[in-house]
Amino acid sequence: MKTCKEKALEWGISDRSVNNMCKTGKIPGVMKEKGVWKIPDDASRPVDKRVTSGKYIKRELQEEIKPLPIGISDYVRAQSEYYYVDKTLLIKEFLDQKPLVSLFTRPRRFGKTLNMDMLRVFFEISEENTAKYFVDKKIWRCGAEYRAHQGKYPVIFLTFKDVKFDTWEATLDKIRGLLQEEYGRHRELLTSDRLVEYEKEYFLKILNGNAGEVELTASLERLSKMLCTYYNRAPIIIIDEYDTPIQEGYSKDFYEEIIGFMRNFFSGAFKDNKNLSYGFLTGILRIAQESIFSGLNNLTVNSVMDEEYDNYFGFTETEVQALLEYYKVSEKKKELREWYDGYLFGNEDIYNPWSVINYISRGCIPQAYWVNTGKNEILEDVLKIATDDITEKLYSLLQGEKVVARIDQNVVYRSIAEDPANIYSLLLVAGYLKTPKKELQMDGSYLCEVSIPNREIAAVYKTEILSHLLQIGAITRTTANKIAESLFANDHSKLQKAIGEYMDKSISFYDAGAEGFYHGLVLGLIALMDNQYKITSNRESGDGRYDISMFPREARYPGIIMELKWQKDMDIESLDVLADEALDQIDDRRYDADMKNDGMKDILKFGIAFSGKRVSVKTNR
Repeated sequence: MKTCKEKALEWGISDRSVNNMCKTGKIPGVMKEKGVWKIPDDASRPVDKRVTSGKYIKRELQEEIKPLPIGISDYVRAQSEYYYVDKTLLIKEFLDQKPLVSLFTRPRRFGKTLNMDMLRVFFEISEENTAKYFVDKKIWRCGAEYRAHQGKYPVIFLTFKDVKFDTWEATLDKIRGLLQEEYGRHRELLTSDRLVEYEKEYFLKILNGNAGEVELTASLERLSKMLCTYYNRAPIIIIDEYDTPIQEGYSKDFYEEIIGFMRNFFSGAFKDNKNLSYGFLTGILRIAQESIFSGLNNLTVNSVMDEEYDNYFGFTETEVQALLEYYKVSEKKKELREWYDGYLFGNEDIYNPWSVINYISRGCIPQAYWVNTGKNEILEDVLKIATDDITEKLYSLLQGEKVVARIDQNVVYRSIAEDPANIYSLLLVAGYLKTPKKELQMDGSYLCEVSIPNREIAAVYKTEILSHLLQIGAITRTTANKIAESLFANDHSKLQKAIGEYMDKSISFYDAGAEGFYHGLVLGLIALMDNQYKITSNRESGDGRYDISMFPREARYPGIIMELKWQKDMDIESLDVLADEALDQIDDRRYDADMKNDGMKDILKFGIAFSGKRVSVKTNR
């Protein structure tokens, strides 16, 4: 027999609704014991067939339709008060495999913290009977061998998701505070006669916030020993978003300090720690190159490339379909897929959970919800160091094309400067790319076709590229608006003037460069076209290879062909002649052949010549 609360959780309605059903005799077999309704385990939810007023329906919907868990990472609250996508089979898969220490790397806001809190609630010893939070979940139906682990372990839980500070001193203070709170959760140790006096003295030092850096590095190891002594069972250690302070250290110039601290901190907790039952870590990056996990041969890494646990972070197609049906917006499935689907974790097609729940909760208005939850430092760093080849590939990605890239899962932030090609690995693990095709190499890396997952990520590429151009002074907002407006109004003369202004302002902020530099600069226009054009470069057409071609996606826009020339130390008269030569080359080599074959009649042709900071633009139809 079950209580009203347990049945309410099972049926996804309020306790009061179940209590009313019991009172009115709608549930067969109910009985009252000591003032509490008892409901048969196999009782089904009654169907209300009454004809009701619109007012009553509205009140019932408000009461029974659960809100979406935006920003909720507390498992107990998420599964009881909000619509919860059941990920508890993660527990079964873990218990089947039993790795000693597991690292899950996924993009931000893909459910890592909520899943780790779920593991904590499931495994942790508690005065409260926490089994009630799982009786209606998938893990409970898996059998007694899995239920036997529920509530049987002491747990150490830390989340570093908010450790974002500008200095090492402030970062260490925050970590000290987190450890202080976690030690406070285990105050029972202070009253134990199983712990010796020096252990209690150390415990109090952490609890009072008086521990120094060296003492803090040993805090996980020592707490695990004390918990094992007290409970006669080794604890589980869970570290959520372990690499957040490391990312901050990289961008705020205290990288060596945070790496040195974390190396000792994790080594004591996970390396040769006999007082450890299991360990879980989550993050975005696997930072093996920094030797944080040096010698930790019991670490099992589960990344976006791996098939294990591939459907437990983010929403699957089936889960999204059920969610859309629950909120009665199934007709939005196509739009939602275009905007927020497209991630590939292992072999599983995954939706961005943060964006999906925001989309539905805000009236199914498609926006870039995920990318607005924080700064996009990765793209900023990429644009700062991108080579001409990388810049061109980024613009190709923005146009929906696939590019070939080598993916190294051990890449770290500072490796961008060492080898700019590592940017694809960073973009993948951070959620900015997907891998439709991958092939494992002998050195453990992957050779992949990569592409942008969906319209949301395409929007952030576009925004970041435009922001980058504005920050370095290459283009003003006024010029950007002129280009967009001229395309929208089909004003060819205004478009010619705007492009000329763009080129003039771009070059005025740079020293002399080679033709490839200018080529990449012109490709910056792609960020302003708002999907009105398909941009291609260095492709064969007619009797040669054009530099840049812009094929309109709608017939009302003209086709655009650009040929670029560059020479050193030219005066303006010579530069005009070179621009005319570039323009003539478009006609001489019939670069417009592909456009004409497609039936395009309105074609703008630009001959653009550079010399240092000077530019000359010539155009005709």
